Amino acid sequence: MHISTASEELSPNEGLPRHVQDMIGRRLDELFPAVADADPETRLGQVLLRLRAALLDAQAERQVSKAFSDSLIAAVPRLRRFAMMRTRSAAEADDLVQATLLKAWEHRSRFQAGTNLVAWLFTILRNAHINQGKRYRREVRDVDGAFAAALTSPAEQEHRIGLIELQTALADLPVEQRETLLLVVLEGLPYEEAALVLGCQPGTVKSRVSRARERLSQILGIA
Repeated sequence: MHISTASEELSPNEGLPRHVQDMIGRRLDELFPAVADADPETRLGQVLLRLRAALLDAQAERQVSKAFSDSLIAAVPRLRRFAMMRTRSAAEADDLVQATLLKAWEHRSRFQAGTNLVAWLFTILRNAHINQGKRYRREVRDVDGAFAAALTSPAEQEHRIGLIELQTALADLPVEQRETLLLVVLEGLPYEEAALVLGCQPGTVKSRVSRARERLSQILGIA
């Protein structure tokens, strides 16, 4: 009979058992659920309609590949969730995604085929948000109630309390650790690609994620 050793229960370069890391990942998925497609009647929805038409024209003129077009449109829900993480406002998040898509379209020739399009788009979105002067804050900004609605959707009171505790725990993390954790654990970016988005070294990304996980497990009492 095979007996698991401590080293087998730990992920490479991580100090927490795999089941703890997985639990943190599941909790983050619950706190930041997938974002629905944009309503065609909204400004973002109208931008997407025009973008799809422009991409079709660009494909016909061999300016972009079909793979680029399909991947760009497919990335929109992830962009909306990433923007929501940063702004805590559905309206501001959609404005940020709109700016990101327009920037990506303007600079489509700069994208290097074979690289991660999502990481490229995240970089554009993050830089746009920083340039707007809207950095992460400790408090939850909830202008239109969207974030509160996401927290109150589950029926179980205990579950709601758990999500609120997780949000509070995230707010207690240093900004750089929180952002890195969400990119790697929630969005699934490899360390190397998250490092490109954040403008740091892969080793720094690994360190931030490890420390953020350790801190969350302590605050939430996950073992």
